[in-house]
Amino acid sequence: MEKATFAAGCFWGVEAAFRQLPGVVDATVGYTGGSKQNPSYEEVCAGRTGHAEAVEVTFDPSKVRYDQLLDAFWKMHDPTTPNRQGPDVGHQYRSAIFYHNPEQQAAAETSRGKLQISEHVRRPIVTEIVPASTFYRAEEYHQRYFEKTGLGSCHI
Repeated sequence: MEKATFAAGCFWGVEAAFRQLPGVVDATVGYTGGSKQNPSYEEVCAGRTGHAEAVEVTFDPSKVRYDQLLDAFWKMHDPTTPNRQGPDVGHQYRSAIFYHNPEQQAAAETSRGKLQISEHVRRPIVTEIVPASTFYRAEEYHQRYFEKTGLGSCHI
């Protein structure tokens, strides 16, 4: 199994989207990319920690390639909107790829470059591609939120 970590706005929708992909074994919502240890949802939402709402994906590379996860990531949000996705505004809702090894970094940079010159985006892509740091699992009530609440989607 391998890990991949993505931020694309509200983590509930991102988690649900990744869970639909064959080969994804698990998707966990949480916080990463900030400075405070063990941040709470309230602290992250207030923008006081530097963290992004993110999803850590555990996947079987024999069933789904990292490139396929990247393709899904680009399609599930607007990578040209800085610090905003739908109604969610703030640095905690930024678009980011947190790579776990040099191969993921290279694949993410290549993928972003191809998307930027394609006709699918008309503005500059603002997605950060940065090393993965400590991932803090969000509070339990956020895990599989749509399944628990019966909601079908958020802004995605």
